[in-house]
Amino acid sequence: MTTGRFAPSPSGPLHLGNLRTALIAWLSARAAGGRFLVRVEDLDAQRSSAAHEASQLADLARIGVDWDAPPIRQSERGEAYAAAIARLIEQGDTYECFCTRREIADATRAPNEGDTERPYPGTCRGLSDAKRARRRAERPAAIRLRADGERVDWVDRVLGPMSGTSDDLVIRRNDGAAAYHLAVVLDDHDSGVTEVVRGDDLASSTPRQGVVARRLGLSLPIYGHVPLVRGPDGARLAKRHGAVTLDALLEAGHTVDAVRDALVRSLGMPGVGRVDDLRELAVGFDLASTVSASPIVAL
Repeated sequence: MTTGRFAPSPSGPLHLGNLRTALIAWLSARAAGGRFLVRVEDLDAQRSSAAHEASQLADLARIGVDWDAPPIRQSERGEAYAAAIARLIEQGDTYECFCTRREIADATRAPNEGDTERPYPGTCRGLSDAKRARRRAERPAAIRLRADGERVDWVDRVLGPMSGTSDDLVIRRNDGAAAYHLAVVLDDHDSGVTEVVRGDDLASSTPRQGVVARRLGLSLPIYGHVPLVRGPDGARLAKRHGAVTLDALLEAGHTVDAVRDALVRSLGMPGVGRVDDLRELAVGFDLASTVSASPIVAL
């Protein structure tokens, strides 16, 4: 059975682009007669809040996105992450890394748009025992997975055939917390996710997550990376573009039904007036043929 998911970080309100991606993921799962889950990606305790989580879940429900199990919270899955990290260390697939973000930035070129991580240059990969001991005295170590530039190929349901290589990636931060790429791979596997629909800014993350999955003997879900919604200036949607959240649109005089209708029409599909119409629209929805890989400018 198909199981899809939407995984927001509760660090602020969802904007229209987030809601559009969630709606596409929901439509795809429902069209297959499958399950749909919500995961709260709250690994970053400093930026995450219960208030943001509550408002995000409320916004999803208001536009008609429902889910089939209680939301999964990454903050409650520390034991599973620790066990996977211990396994990778035991397999000899890791090494300690003492580099700061500034040091990595100084050693590498700027990342491509959408790639939020600079490729790691391997600075700590071959440290001698003596150098490693000196660095330990200076600062705590993160744990990196040896990716060896491994290539990952996948057929994306929106972007088509894709391929990329992975640098050595952090799987445990220097504060002891699990890192993003390890967490999402385990989360998807443990919750039975078979299809991931997410923004195309995360397509560059797929090779890193593919390497994590391979080292743990796990299979990757099917991916569909959908275009981000951008403002009139071509930049990804943000507060500077005006009323871009559901609450802001409601305050400006729009209705929830009107916002839902705009989201659906942005997919080139007939508009919907009620939540029940949305459920009917899910029948026969096909991600590959409906969603264009071209950027969406406003709604």
